[in-house]
Amino acid sequence: MDLSSRIAIIGAGMAGLSCAVALQQAGYQPTLFEKSRGASGRMSTRSGAGWQCDHGAQYFTARSPEFRAEVSRWEAAGVAALWSPRLQVLAGEQAHQRDAELLRFVGMPRMTAPGHWLAASLSVEAGHSISQLRRTAGGWQLESVEAGWLARQFDIVLLAVPAPQAAPLLAPEAPNLAALAGGARMRGCWALMLQFESTLDLPFDAAFVNQGRLRWIARDNSKPGRQGPETWLLHATAEWSEARLEHDAKAVQADLLDAFREACAPIDIPAPQDSSAHRWRYADSFPALTQGGIWDGALGLGLCGDWLNGGKVEGAWLSGRQLAARLMHS
Repeated sequence: MDLSSRIAIIGAGMAGLSCAVALQQAGYQPTLFEKSRGASGRMSTRSGAGWQCDHGAQYFTARSPEFRAEVSRWEAAGVAALWSPRLQVLAGEQAHQRDAELLRFVGMPRMTAPGHWLAASLSVEAGHSISQLRRTAGGWQLESVEAGWLARQFDIVLLAVPAPQAAPLLAPEAPNLAALAGGARMRGCWALMLQFESTLDLPFDAAFVNQGRLRWIARDNSKPGRQGPETWLLHATAEWSEARLEHDAKAVQADLLDAFREACAPIDIPAPQDSSAHRWRYADSFPALTQGGIWDGALGLGLCGDWLNGGKVEGAWLSGRQLAARLMHS
């Protein structure tokens, strides 16, 4: 593939960033289009009045040598650090006990930091929700909800977005790829951020919850580099969240605060000073696929994302790298 190839990457989460960095290192000049205000995707942080809370990915592990080397780069740059929380398993069977010795890393001083660091050297056009693709004699054209059909055309388009968002983009021009994306099941998750006036007297900083409405709770300010007041993050189970994706956020907040109090009983949980709920419509894949990165050279289309590579931050990063490698060797 010629180094002058015009490459568009839709989505600036970890998969899109990883793919773009690999292509840039090889001499290409990809352009990323991101619907949000900035890069990082579900490695996300919400800010309130004097507080912050990671409300998407809570941490990441590095099982493969390739990703462990990348995390070391992030650590050296000061945008990631090891997190060693007091970890417990609440209720149900001790299904997560076997993971107690895993090394868990977080972005520093917030989960968005690695993504922002990667994006700093890339061409990222934020505020573009790509709604349609069309193939013309001059290449691929992209339609943005905010700006209409973009004047630039591209030789290659790579989709680094959740499967349910990829499928309708692919359907008119690549029905086989659209069918693959359409067959992937992605599940939602309600997240609740809670800020308290004083430290909660709980014997853990993070916990897996194996029954009821919650699956994970964490003291966000226990993570390295965090400053500010006592802040906790609650993630609801996929099953509970899926049944309530369209529910009012205030009702969800009340339900999940009750679940937090039940999980922490008999320790009393006071009313929070501030709270905020966020609905992740496409939080995870169940089951995640294992194709890695998918490249169709005849069409000049590719796919990457955590949903194609086992889920998680590491899966997203590896998927992006795999797609870049397949593109460059085609």
